[in-house]
Amino acid sequence: MPKIITQLQDFLIQSALADPDKIALIAGKKSFTYREIHESSNALANCFLEMGVKRGDRIVVHLGNCVEAVIAFWAVLKANAVVSWISPDLKADKIAYILQDSGAKIFITDHLKNTEINYKVFNFLKNIITVADDFHIYISTGDRQQPPVCENLTIDLASILYTSGSTGEPKGVMLTHSNMLSAAYSVNAYLENKKTDIIACVLPLSFDYGLYQMIMIFSVGGTLVLEKDLLWPTQLLKIIEREKVTALPIVPTVISLLQEHSNYTHFDLSSIRYVSNTGAALSVKHIDYIKYIFPAAKIYSMYGLTECKRCTYLPPRDIDRKPYSVGIAIPNTEMWIVNEEDDKLAPHQVGQLVIRGATVMKGYWNKPLETAQKLRPGPLPFEQVLYTGDYCSLDEEGYLYFHGRMDEVIKNRGIKISPKEIEDTLITLPGIKEVAVIGAQDEEMGDAIHIYVAHETPGVVTVDYIMDFCKKRLEHTKWPQRIFILAGLPKTANGKINKRALKATCEIA
Repeated sequence: MPKIITQLQDFLIQSALADPDKIALIAGKKSFTYREIHESSNALANCFLEMGVKRGDRIVVHLGNCVEAVIAFWAVLKANAVVSWISPDLKADKIAYILQDSGAKIFITDHLKNTEINYKVFNFLKNIITVADDFHIYISTGDRQQPPVCENLTIDLASILYTSGSTGEPKGVMLTHSNMLSAAYSVNAYLENKKTDIIACVLPLSFDYGLYQMIMIFSVGGTLVLEKDLLWPTQLLKIIEREKVTALPIVPTVISLLQEHSNYTHFDLSSIRYVSNTGAALSVKHIDYIKYIFPAAKIYSMYGLTECKRCTYLPPRDIDRKPYSVGIAIPNTEMWIVNEEDDKLAPHQVGQLVIRGATVMKGYWNKPLETAQKLRPGPLPFEQVLYTGDYCSLDEEGYLYFHGRMDEVIKNRGIKISPKEIEDTLITLPGIKEVAVIGAQDEEMGDAIHIYVAHETPGVVTVDYIMDFCKKRLEHTKWPQRIFILAGLPKTANGKINKRALKATCEIA
């Protein structure tokens, strides 16, 4: 009888047993088999036990996209512990907060050369593993043949993923093994990932979209090509051609970079069978370019949030019919829209999106009040559903349209305005490659509309050019009070436009 998958680490174990010499990971110029990843993570997991790690202890991984990070992730799970993966770009005070908030037992990092982080961490945490000093000693001396005995149940925590949100201190999203298994199975089902697939991941593993690329491809025994960060486009195209990559997960920033810097005709990109996107919606301009550069690829436009992984996907057959939609509910998930009185709304009415399904988080770590705001009673007895905090609408066929984060909606002269509507309009203007719309505090208007655009060619796009376009295409209530033209817009570590940074410039301006 085949083993029932109840733990996330079973994905790695099953693939290693089925095909131990298959290449699981390509990182830079090195490749690693499933056997090597499995045995190295066994060794590290057993060393964790020797360091006193017990079931449910939290281990924080502060590494970028590297083989050590991959080994550490699976080792934490094998040790019956809870993994929390944080970006190497995170500032020292945020790292210290997360370590204290999570009650971390062990901190794995290669950044202790940063004296500020070093000082803050050593004040309260003694179990620190550095890649430069300890990590490879542990994986070479620990028991490589057998992982620790599994003590967890599928309902136990597998991960705490910290999300910065729009304001305030980081919140730890608690995800059980069941949550993460369900998400992997569901997304794999519609992407049709299989053993022969090769996924190129240029997104941070600390970003759940990047992390799940590894989880999903390991679950089917395929290969992950892992790069350290968002590459120069030419380098990405070289990797696709060299490794015969079949799947390319992106955010819109990647497409903008490809449009700006690369000549794709020099490369054989025919191996790509699908391109997926989340984090921010694809514009029609982005969709057209993906078709142009990857003519044989299916395009999956998706929407989600850390609190439940994916919510929706747009079937590739609908990309032309409904280009502004982010699709239908993923398998094993339901969704609906409610108003402020919690009444379900009819098609095309804008309200808050609610998600019900197996991927919905357990709550926020150490934050019961914030948890109660997000997880509320559902339609069936004793259940909780996720109130996403996102303004959306559904059409008559059940396709979702994203209108904006509730905390980003602009209230201009008392009228609620969706930044995304303005952004979707402006991105169609020739000469513009990126757009962000921000509400800046204003005594008379409440929120003044500030538009930030990144130009394709200096000097072509002017403030008057943009303003004339707005007046022709938008109602007067959506006309901007100020327009800023830049060479590029600031990005987060996940490749999204950093609206928080732009908000700060609004306050200065």
